[in-house]
Amino acid sequence: MTSIAIIAAASVIAAAGLRAAARRLVRRVIVHEYEAGLLYRSGRFRRVLAPGAYVLLTPWSEIALIDVRRRVVTVPGQEVLTADNVGLKVSVAVTFEVVEPVRAVHGAQSYEEALRVAVQLALRVAVAGANVDDLLGRRLEIGARLREEVSKEADAVGLRLHAVEVKDVMFPGELKRIFAEVVRAQKEGQAGLERARGETAALRSLANAARLVQESPALMGLRALQSADAAAAHGGTVVIGVPQGMVPVGGSSAK
Repeated sequence: MTSIAIIAAASVIAAAGLRAAARRLVRRVIVHEYEAGLLYRSGRFRRVLAPGAYVLLTPWSEIALIDVRRRVVTVPGQEVLTADNVGLKVSVAVTFEVVEPVRAVHGAQSYEEALRVAVQLALRVAVAGANVDDLLGRRLEIGARLREEVSKEADAVGLRLHAVEVKDVMFPGELKRIFAEVVRAQKEGQAGLERARGETAALRSLANAARLVQESPALMGLRALQSADAAAAHGGTVVIGVPQGMVPVGGSSAK
């Protein structure tokens, strides 16, 4: 009886050991819809796996999961010199996606880092060829130029660029204060110009009205009656002075 118990216990232990060994040897991997799975056996690439669940013998097989969704990375601000020798910090936002996972993994140690470096180098060239005013006023054009120049490097590592945009332009403290004063002066000049235009329009209207009254003096009487009617409608009283020589409406001239 004791021998049977020992054998049963040994069998249970052996079965548990086999299950543990099987769990170490076999691994279940899930490839999601937004991923691409790269299957390797003994270190050699075999094929790209479609979304689904896979069972692997771990000592010999492995799956690298690559996110193929569109994503945005920010190339942080770096010190660059413009054509007029002004030092600026410019950051760039890059929108891209992995379209060739095999090339992305095999073509560079880090495809994101390769993309950042390509954008930084292209940005230095673009900023060096523009002055500060052009850089501030033509951000979209500079972004489009960066995208065109970086697209080849992106294609080389299996990436597709969707947009490259200049995100932030940071000035040194003193230069920032000077630009703020320039902008304020421009806005004050625009406000003064609008006030002058308004005053000119008002004077032109008064001059036209004076000419009409001079040509047709009876218009003044009609305008006075309109004012009297408006005041009466609101319970007010209007005192009208009639210029000498003007005949009031409905009356006769003084002898």
